[in-house]
Amino acid sequence: MKPAWLAKLPPAWRARMVRMGFNLHPAFRGTGGRVEHVARDLRHIRVRLPHGWRTKNIVGSLYGGSLFAITDGAHPMMLMAALGEDYIVWDKSASIRYRKPGYTTLYADFTLPDEELASIRRTLEAAPDLERTFTVELKDAHGTIYTVVERTVYIAHKTHYRQRTGGGDT
Repeated sequence: MKPAWLAKLPPAWRARMVRMGFNLHPAFRGTGGRVEHVARDLRHIRVRLPHGWRTKNIVGSLYGGSLFAITDGAHPMMLMAALGEDYIVWDKSASIRYRKPGYTTLYADFTLPDEELASIRRTLEAAPDLERTFTVELKDAHGTIYTVVERTVYIAHKTHYRQRTGGGDT
């Protein structure tokens, strides 16, 4: 389920286009967050959520909806790019734990380590689908954790998914 537009791009352009795609997408723009960096291999993404008038809540801290929303889509995109056309990837569920109010710019780093990807591939060799939970910590510039988000992603062989749902990719 690699995005068709991504597969058509030369590898050298992919990271830049993913960053631009997130930053220009209206739903992501509305969060107030900005994708600052996408690794060339599409296995690391860094998002910045500035503390400003667009992202503050009524008490002046970062709005919880923005904290949660900036974590949406990064892991599924990385998995789609890494696994390729034969797999379906969907966000399935998510939870958020606020540790302390954010009165400063926060950062979220999304990674897909080699070991994690290898484990997913091994599991998919033995089973038609799986769920994997990824934890993302939103931190300030000094590394202090303000919020922890857990996102569960569903991954399946495309043929299994079609049989299970009785339809296509969507």
